[in-house]
Amino acid sequence: MHINKVCRVTTIARVAAELGEDENWLSDIAGEMEPEDGLIWVYGPGDQETIAFTDFGIEQLQELIAIHRDQTN
Repeated sequence: MHINKVCRVTTIARVAAELGEDENWLSDIAGEMEPEDGLIWVYGPGDQETIAFTDFGIEQLQELIAIHRDQTN
């Protein structure tokens, strides 16, 4: 039996605020991520949806941020 080990996720809005980054820019970068990278889509009522990350996902996102920064410098 598979037991899910994810006990919490953090929305992209909160991650952006905590990292001091633009949420739209992070959303573009997160487009390169897969669920295996710790990215989760959260769906709410109606058409509401947002990206969220596991702790591992935040680490992966930070690595992508560094790569994108290196490419622009």
